[in-house]
Amino acid sequence: MTAGRGDDVAVYARQGFGAGLQLEPPFGLLIVDFVNGFADPELFGGGNIPDAIAATQPLLDVVRERNWPVAHTRIVYADDGADANVFSAKVPGLLRLTEDAHASAIVPQLAPQAGELVVRKNVPSAFFGTSLAPWLTQRGVRTLLIAGCVTSGCVRASVVDAMCWGFRPVVVADCVGDRALGPHEASLFDMAQKYAEVLDRAALMRRL
Repeated sequence: MTAGRGDDVAVYARQGFGAGLQLEPPFGLLIVDFVNGFADPELFGGGNIPDAIAATQPLLDVVRERNWPVAHTRIVYADDGADANVFSAKVPGLLRLTEDAHASAIVPQLAPQAGELVVRKNVPSAFFGTSLAPWLTQRGVRTLLIAGCVTSGCVRASVVDAMCWGFRPVVVADCVGDRALGPHEASLFDMAQKYAEVLDRAALMRRL
């Protein structure tokens, strides 16, 4: 994670931002929108998203070995666009992400297993208008590890809402990606200052 410019960091530190979060069990993992369309630079991908997908595979393996709850998200719109909204007005191409579209399917290397939740959403946040929060609460999750894409969009929106719901978000820095590195780095800095613990996978494993 970028530390930000020295003067920026000093302002945040002086004003009391950036306190650490304790990683309190039970843990869960949320994987945001690692679908074929966001893995494809010709559609919605690019940047460091392929690297983030690759880094998420061993993280997912560890979480599954420990039997922690896992939730995945997909962006899914109606075939006829009946649920088009402001998000799709800003990014009209999202309307091609329908239930059976290849672009909307989760990448095969992170394919959900039995017992893992798949959240269908048509807004950035994994929590808005979905069953994710009660599903995590039912399983006792206190600290939510977060991977996915894009860092500046659906990941950030989901992190903010996770914090609002009372979960302790941990953004796994090398397991989130964006089509552009500037927004990726700025969002990691911002989330670390206000909403979440931000750790790379190696540091997370040491903390766990």
